[in-house]
Amino acid sequence: MNSALGKVVTAVMIDENDTDYFVQPDRNGQTYRLPKSESSQELHIGGQVRGFVYENEDHQLQMTCKHIPTIQVDHYDYGTVVNVRRDLGVFVDIGLPNKDIVVSLDDLPSLKHLWPQPGDRLLMSLQVDDKDRLWGKLADDQIYQTISAAPDKRLLNHDTYATVYRLKMSGTFVITDDYRLGFIHPSERDQEPRLGQRVKARVIGISSHGSLNLSLKPRAYQAIGEDAQMILTMLEHDINHRLPYTDKTDPSIIRDVFGISKGQFKRAIGHLLKEKLVKQENGQLILVKENQD
Repeated sequence: MNSALGKVVTAVMIDENDTDYFVQPDRNGQTYRLPKSESSQELHIGGQVRGFVYENEDHQLQMTCKHIPTIQVDHYDYGTVVNVRRDLGVFVDIGLPNKDIVVSLDDLPSLKHLWPQPGDRLLMSLQVDDKDRLWGKLADDQIYQTISAAPDKRLLNHDTYATVYRLKMSGTFVITDDYRLGFIHPSERDQEPRLGQRVKARVIGISSHGSLNLSLKPRAYQAIGEDAQMILTMLEHDINHRLPYTDKTDPSIIRDVFGISKGQFKRAIGHLLKEKLVKQENGQLILVKENQD
């Protein structure tokens, strides 16, 4: 097996033509094509050069000095999915000028609608098989544990962006943009996100395992309609978080103040009461304190 593939190595220039240098790593006898446009310096016979070696899309052994990927053998980083082949897997751009790396279908979800799509991203390294082919190797749970940061209680009820890295029957495992591990229970999503998808989620708790509990569902006021959201916004902006209107208020006053009918107002208030976002006392509508925070 070619032990240099997928790594940065030092090589010696042994020949050239008009467009390419030909170099050999000092650790084996393989010869690599180094396009002069990809070289960091002018080379002469016997001169040393350091670069990343791989097999390009034309199945030629090649070196590059200008497009060295951060994803290498035993080096993990995010790559962007650029193509999907149902019979093979997904192709990932790692920054090489003429080579995308395949993540095998064997490492992807059994349900193809949960496969990554172009634009999604995968945390991966490279691995070389016994036929000297480079493949993408997805990061495992241990890698995510190693790179993750501790959860922070101050994130509760805040929105965050996260990338899906594991799909299980128990739920969806993600890592946030600031490298905190998260979990989305099936009850906290309307549909299952796909592997590699970047989602916007809300922090609803912190688990005993040291990860964030997240929800993809909208907040209660977002789910119950524009009328309820308008009323909540007015409560939030009032200095005392109170409004002198309830479901007993005259319909003409409701129309003048809120621009909606008494029926619409009552439905909105009913939803807010049900979600415990507001309460009614002494002829006033009051924002519940925990929602003020």
